[in-house]
Amino acid sequence: MSRLIVIGCGGVASVAVHKCCQNSGVFTELMIASRTKSKCDALKAQLEGKTDTVITTAQVDADKVEELEALIRSYKPDAVLNVALPYQDLTIMEACLRTGVDYIDTANYEAENTDDPQWRAIYEKRCKEKGFTAYFDYSWQWDLNDRFKEAGLTALLGSGFDPGVTSVFSAYALKHYFDEIHTIDILDCNGGDHGYPFATNFNPEINLREVSANGSYWENGHWVETEPMEIKREYDFPEVGKKDMYLLHHEEIESLAKNIPGVKRIRFFMTFGQSYLTHMKCLENVGMLSTSPIQFQGQEIVPIQFLKALLPDPASLGPRTVGKTNIGCIFNGVKDGKEKTIYIYNVCDHQECYKEVGSQAISYTTGVPAMIGAMMVVTGAWKKDGVFNVEEFDPDPFMDALNKWGLPWQVCEDPQIVE
Repeated sequence: MSRLIVIGCGGVASVAVHKCCQNSGVFTELMIASRTKSKCDALKAQLEGKTDTVITTAQVDADKVEELEALIRSYKPDAVLNVALPYQDLTIMEACLRTGVDYIDTANYEAENTDDPQWRAIYEKRCKEKGFTAYFDYSWQWDLNDRFKEAGLTALLGSGFDPGVTSVFSAYALKHYFDEIHTIDILDCNGGDHGYPFATNFNPEINLREVSANGSYWENGHWVETEPMEIKREYDFPEVGKKDMYLLHHEEIESLAKNIPGVKRIRFFMTFGQSYLTHMKCLENVGMLSTSPIQFQGQEIVPIQFLKALLPDPASLGPRTVGKTNIGCIFNGVKDGKEKTIYIYNVCDHQECYKEVGSQAISYTTGVPAMIGAMMVVTGAWKKDGVFNVEEFDPDPFMDALNKWGLPWQVCEDPQIVE
């Protein structure tokens, strides 16, 4: 029925490809493309004989538009699913525009070189105008809206879990439970244990930059910024238990503030253990989280990239990670003139994910909605010309697909509130 290129071959990409191959009625042909073709070949070998999807592999440098363009023109896909690095969002989107192909991703654009003078000038202007200092934001991709619209193409942004499912939860809550949503608290709990003193559950470059940055939340029409880890709360998560969680800046806050009418406050919290925080602070204090290149023994290295090489590969954590994740949203608002609060969430078991697709739940909870987002686009269930976030479409088919493809959700109508 459709032909898809998946760019990237890490933990999330592996899950997305596994789920596409389970859904071979939609994804009849699939290409896995990455800088390291041997990884793509290994993933293809895992799936051969287990799916009706016809899989091919290719090498591509996603930093180079011309390579991407040539690959897309040769394979002629219906869409491109970007599960590579967020540094590469803009080059992949440009290649899709040049070749007339729809685009799906899971995370918004982030500059790799934050010392680049041209990027920094735009960034500092945004900080001053909008009031938050995170290195990642949607403006770069939203600015391509007119070009995608004129080309008659769909660009679907943020089809992971958070962002992604949390935003679809928001659209679903507004459609079925509220006349108006006033507050959204997004809660991301990883109750899993991988047994290492320190490791990250997804790309260390992205994870550590995100966690060590200033926090921020949206309130009454503007951003409120906090020191890193300044705001801490304890929450009793269903099927996981009590965990400390910390307020972070997160990308879906920006799009939900734009797309959920009447919302007064949006916050994002993520759980961390003390061991993780202690290790991260030590690494930050000695400069290992820096993105600025340094000279070492005659070579230029980026400290955080060197650290990434030392840490366990997130894709390798599946066999040893036990426990569950709980990710969801608490909504407060009004329905028929009465105040109402609900909690929509998913619980995912690390070991069950590993048994199914060979990955832990952090990769699983992002890879499954990546496949679903691609399915929504290639089947035409979600098809509009331009650049859109997931909450701008009808949430119902996506919510149905979550239940079908491994991420069942629950609604609690009397939840614990976050202060």
